[in-house]
Amino acid sequence: MAIGDPIADMLTRIRNAARNKAKSVNVINTKVCRGIASVLKDEGYIDSFDLVEDGRQGQIRIRLRYGPGGEAILHSLTRQSKPGRRVYASVDELPRPLQGLGIAIVSTSKGVVSDRKARQDRIGGELLCVIE
Repeated sequence: MAIGDPIADMLTRIRNAARNKAKSVNVINTKVCRGIASVLKDEGYIDSFDLVEDGRQGQIRIRLRYGPGGEAILHSLTRQSKPGRRVYASVDELPRPLQGLGIAIVSTSKGVVSDRKARQDRIGGELLCVIE
């Protein structure tokens, strides 16, 4: 089955797995999804991720992270830029979710990075999603 928006599919799978307290979730392997998983790992929202070969495109297995009491670390994953309406932001227009406690994931010319890294490098790009 063809997926029209792999980023939205990835975020929905992670959101559903976190709601069901799953230990891991498999998502489709694309370059952007690997970048998003890398940012989530660097920012501490997931434990780890690795690539799983399935004879086709492959999958990314994401191991979710929970708090000491079993509460979910990921509360809200919101897709910002969609295939029908792209959202671009300059470095000064990047959002600060939860006054800096959340992150925004941005696709830049330097790759997929968090809003903190984009501000540090003084570079804008396509605002993919916001995580709170």
